[in-house]
Amino acid sequence: MKQLSYLVFPLMFPFIVLVNDGCKENSSGPGGSLGSGSDEWLIPRNRVVDGGPGKDGIPALSNPQFVTVSQATYLSDNDLVVGYRKGNDIRAYSHNILNWHEIINDDVTGDKLAVVYCPLTGTATGWNRMLSSGETTFGVSGLVYNTNVIPYDRKTNSNWSQMLLKSVNGSLSGTEVSNFQVIETTWKTWKEMFPNSKVISTSTGFNRNYSSYPYGDYRTNHNSLLFSIEPDDGRIPRKERVLGIIKEGKSKVYRFSSLSTANGIIEDVFKGESLVIAGDAQKNIMVAFENKLPDNSIPTFTLDNSGSGLLKDQFGNIWDVFGVAVSGPLTGQILKSPQFIIGYWMAFGSFYPNAEIF
Repeated sequence: MKQLSYLVFPLMFPFIVLVNDGCKENSSGPGGSLGSGSDEWLIPRNRVVDGGPGKDGIPALSNPQFVTVSQATYLSDNDLVVGYRKGNDIRAYSHNILNWHEIINDDVTGDKLAVVYCPLTGTATGWNRMLSSGETTFGVSGLVYNTNVIPYDRKTNSNWSQMLLKSVNGSLSGTEVSNFQVIETTWKTWKEMFPNSKVISTSTGFNRNYSSYPYGDYRTNHNSLLFSIEPDDGRIPRKERVLGIIKEGKSKVYRFSSLSTANGIIEDVFKGESLVIAGDAQKNIMVAFENKLPDNSIPTFTLDNSGSGLLKDQFGNIWDVFGVAVSGPLTGQILKSPQFIIGYWMAFGSFYPNAEIF
């Protein structure tokens, strides 16, 4: 099967690459209808653009197959993966596959998970597929807003904004996403932390070159855009990867470089909430938690270098990157996380104007 997508347009048809405002008014075409039974949108309709491949032209995956870490030979150490944990069920979804499918619908020990990834903004989220109307799967609508994917749910055909974390068109318009927190890091770091995890297989049922990156220099060329963004906030290079916390319609971002100057742990307050942002820039890992333990005690965190954990506190607990206590008095309990996404700065700068920068 051959996939025709805006992802491969720059490689196949260089003359139609759209930069800056080149496609701003294009809101119809092979991408199909902009509506799902309603022309009412919560985002500017004239800036919802046709990405090119049409509805489901980029095929989302459902019921994916998995292999062991040792069997995932298609991955290189620096490849990025998106991870999710439900108890002892730990899974990695690679960018190599998400680049070509954007959405993976899965069932993780009862959690109805949709991993939603936008290769144009470098953003990965974990959505609950259980809606008020029942269980659904998500597909790729073929539409784009602020160069960010617009998924649709197959239960109601409503369109959703990944970065706004809510439905923006259709019968569920205004409904917020129920989130499963995912993390993102390199394959090297992931397999060191979770050597027994499951890893998504290349046996997807589609003929794709999952060892090939389909966007040329898109990741590193800050001037390269397929679709316009508004506003285009130049305080940080467009495609620098940052962690963005989203709360009450506002965002605050943290740079990997800030981890190095803070010895891996940043304590901060955003929208009245005390937070700890922790990680290792060299290992390409950064996560965020509420700065409070499950028993309501206030921790003093330091980085843990035992291999299985990320943080340790003064009470003898060791916590992994998902906030699970892997040893200590609170073993098995979980730290609460704010809503955070790792992705390109331009996603936060355009969807959350005047976003704070730590």
